[in-house]
Amino acid sequence: MTQTAVTRTGMQYVTIGIEREIFAVEVDQVREILDLSPLSRVPNAPSFLAGMIDVRGQGVPVIDLRTKLGLPPVDPTEHTRIVVLEVPVGNRQITMGMISDRVIEVTSLSEHELEPPPDVGVRWRSDYIRAIGRSGGAFVIVFDLSRLFSNEEAALVSSDIELITND
Repeated sequence: MTQTAVTRTGMQYVTIGIEREIFAVEVDQVREILDLSPLSRVPNAPSFLAGMIDVRGQGVPVIDLRTKLGLPPVDPTEHTRIVVLEVPVGNRQITMGMISDRVIEVTSLSEHELEPPPDVGVRWRSDYIRAIGRSGGAFVIVFDLSRLFSNEEAALVSSDIELITND
């Protein structure tokens, strides 16, 4: 797709579902989407760090998005996926997996379809949200991945992973 075509149709987003909510991350930040596989636990890790997976020889930390958003855990289903992302944190990119209840589709949202997040009336911390749009008549919450994981959390996850992979 040419840059002109992208500009006309909007940015491409991968939409994921958590409960009845639809969230989106920019396609450019998605490395791949995997079926849920067994995770290796990380001792003394923060509660939102579900574990690690091996992605073509690279240890990748996997975040439980439900825990990060303060939602109760649910048993995985056949639709549960791990979305492997390149997350901008500080001045670097961290490869990280994110467990979602389901992956819905790739959709386009143009800038004029996106609105800033409201300060009140939202279930989620508004600093995690870059914008809110609509797709297929439903609200789509666009994550700001650089804010979803603070520098301190990313450093903690990175240090936990380095300890494990260097052992």
